[in-house]
Amino acid sequence: MTSAPGAPSDAPLRTSVPPWRNVRVRRVAAQGVFVLAVLVAALWLWNNLTSAMARTNLTFSLNFLRTTAGFEIAESPIPFRAVDSYGQAFIAGLANTIVVSIVGIVLATILGVLVGIARLSRNWLVSRLSAGFVEVMRNTPLLVQLVLLYAVLRQLPPVAGSISLPGSIYLNQRGLFIPSPEAEATLGPWLGLVVGAVALAFVLRRIAVRREDAGLDPRRLGLVGLAGLIVIPLAGWIVLGAPISFDPPVLERFNFRGGTSFSPEFTALLAGLVIYTAAFIGEVVRGGIQAVRRGQVEAAQALGLTERQTLRLVVFPQALRVIVPPLTSQYLNLAKNSSLAIAIGFPDLFAVSRTMANQTGQPVSVIVLVMATYLTISLATSLLMNLYNRRVQVLER
Repeated sequence: MTSAPGAPSDAPLRTSVPPWRNVRVRRVAAQGVFVLAVLVAALWLWNNLTSAMARTNLTFSLNFLRTTAGFEIAESPIPFRAVDSYGQAFIAGLANTIVVSIVGIVLATILGVLVGIARLSRNWLVSRLSAGFVEVMRNTPLLVQLVLLYAVLRQLPPVAGSISLPGSIYLNQRGLFIPSPEAEATLGPWLGLVVGAVALAFVLRRIAVRREDAGLDPRRLGLVGLAGLIVIPLAGWIVLGAPISFDPPVLERFNFRGGTSFSPEFTALLAGLVIYTAAFIGEVVRGGIQAVRRGQVEAAQALGLTERQTLRLVVFPQALRVIVPPLTSQYLNLAKNSSLAIAIGFPDLFAVSRTMANQTGQPVSVIVLVMATYLTISLATSLLMNLYNRRVQVLER
C-alpha cells in the first residue's frame, strides 16, 4: 500500500556528515598530504643538488653531447671514431648493451628451459648435475663469475694454436671466431615465399577454427597449413638456391681472415650473463612445470601421449602462465647486470658513460641520462612481456 502524498515516510532521515568525519574525504585528504610531502621532499633534494653543483661550478646540461669525444671505443655494431661526438659515443655504448641483452636473453632462455626440464628428469645423474649447476651459479656473485671467465679466456692458446670447434668455430686468446652469414641474391624471393607460407597457414588456421565451431573436423586444414609452412620455404631453398651463405674464418699467418670475431671481453660478458641468468630461469621453469596439476599429466598419459608430447602439448602451455611473470624479472636483471661489463673492460653503456662523465665534468647529467636509458629499456621489456603474458593466460569461466 503506497502512502498518500505529503504523508510522513518511514525511511530514516539522512543527516549531513561533517567533512572531517567523511571517510572518502579523509582518504582523499590523506593522499593529498602524502603527494604534497613527496613534492616538498623532491624540491628540497633538487635545491640541495643545484646548490652543491653551483658551488663546484657544475651545471645540469646535455649540450656536451654535441662536442667531440676524443676517445676510441674498441668494438661496437655502430662505427665510431675519436672525432665523433659524445652523443654518438653514447649511442655506440647503448648499441653494445642492447646487443648483449638481446642475445643473452635468447641464449639464457634456451639454456634455462633445458636446465629446468633436466631438474625434473627421472635420470638421477641428469637431475643432480642440473641441480648442482643451479646451486653453484645462483650462490656465487655474477661479478666473480665474469672475472673468472675473462681470466680463463685470457689463458687460452694463441691464434696459431686456436681451439677448433665444430662448424668452423675457433677459440683463442683474441676471442671467438665464427662463420659470418652473407645474404645472396635469392634472399628476397625466398623471404617472399616464407611470408606467403605464413599467410597461407594463418588463413587455413582461421578457416579451421570456423569449421571447428561448426562441428566439423578441422584437422585436415591444420595439417595442410603446417605442411605448407614447411614445404614452401624448403622448396624455395632448393629451387632458388641457398638465400644465405656462410663465410668461415680462415687461419692465416698472424690472424684469421673472414668470418665474425668477438672479443674476449664480449665473449666473457655474454657467457657470464647467459650462464648466471639461465640458473634462475631454470628454477622458474621447474616451478612452473610443477605448478601444473598432476591430473593433467595423467589425462595426457591416458590418451596415449608420450612423455615428450605431454610436456610439449599439455604441461608447458599451462606452465607458461606461471613462468612468464618471474621470467620478465630475470630478463630485466640480465639487461641491468650487463653494466658489470666495466669490470672486464667491455665498452657497454655504463662504461662509455663513465668515460664521458670523467672527460666532460658533467657526472650528474650523465648519470641521469644513463638512468633514464636503463629505465626505458626495462619498461620496453616489461611491455613486451606483459603483452605476451596476456596471450598465454588461461581465462577463467
